[in-house]
Amino acid sequence: MKEFARGARAEGRVIGLVPTMGALHEGHTALVARARKECSRVIASVFVNPKQFGPKEDYKKYPRDLEKDAKTLEEAGVDVLFAPEAADIYPDGFRTYVNVEGISERLEGRSRPGHFRGVATVVLKLFEIVQPHFAYFGRKDAQQVRIISEMVRDLNLDSEIVVCPVVREADGLALSSRNAYLSAGERNAATVLHQALVTVRDELSRGVRDAMQLQTALRRILGAEPLAQVDYAEIVSADTFEPVVRVARPSYAVLAVFIGKTRLIDNLLIEPVSAGSEDLLFQL
Repeated sequence: MKEFARGARAEGRVIGLVPTMGALHEGHTALVARARKECSRVIASVFVNPKQFGPKEDYKKYPRDLEKDAKTLEEAGVDVLFAPEAADIYPDGFRTYVNVEGISERLEGRSRPGHFRGVATVVLKLFEIVQPHFAYFGRKDAQQVRIISEMVRDLNLDSEIVVCPVVREADGLALSSRNAYLSAGERNAATVLHQALVTVRDELSRGVRDAMQLQTALRRILGAEPLAQVDYAEIVSADTFEPVVRVARPSYAVLAVFIGKTRLIDNLLIEPVSAGSEDLLFQL
C-alpha cells in the first residue's frame, strides 16, 4: 500500500481515501462517488478496528463480508482496496496511541471510554500508510469527524478532511452498518431518531433557541417509542461538543439511542445563515 501511494504521488496523482469498517452501504458508496469526482486515485480501506471497541461491544459480531465489499467498491470505481489484518496495523507490543483531549471524553466518549483514542490512532496510521490528499467521512459520525479534524490540525498532517452529508432511507433512518442488527419491528421503531430531529428543526424554524426547550422536545419524541432507550439527546456546540444554553452559533442536536440491543446515532447540524443572524440553515 505504501509503495502504491508513493508511486501515485510521484506521478502527480491526487489521492482520495475512504476509510471504512466494511459492511458497506449506500452511505459509503456516496463517499466513494465524491472522492471519484475530486481525486485521480481513490483508495478505500476496510478494517474493523479492534482498538475502538470496548470489552462489552460488538467487535466479534460486527458484520464482515470482504468479498461482497470488494465487489461493491470495484463497481463504485475504487482503484485500490486496502484491507489489512489487525496484526499488520497493531504489531506485537504495540503501545503508541493518539488522544485528542477534551472533546474525546464527551457524549460518545463518555458512553464508550477509549473509543476515540482507538479511532484517532487507526486514522493516523491509515493517513501515514496511504498518504491521502483528501479523506472522506460521513457527517453521521459528527463527533468523530470533529476529533479527526482536530488531530489533522494539531499534528500538521497534510490530509484534508472532506465531510459528506448523511445518507438516509426514504423514511429518514440514517444508513448504518448496524441497521442490519434490527428486527422488522425494531427497524420501524428506529425511525423515531429522525422524527425527533425533525421536531427540533421545526421548533427552531418557529423561533425557539433555548437549548433546554429543544432538548425536552427531543426526549419527548424519543420517550414515546417503547423500544427506544436514550443514551444521550443533547444540543451541543459544533466546535467543542459541549452543551449550549442557546442556539446562536453552529450547533448539533445529537442522539444516541438503543433500539432493542442496537445502539444508533444521528444528528442535525444547525448553522446561522451568517454571523449574528437569527436565520438558520439545517442539515439532516
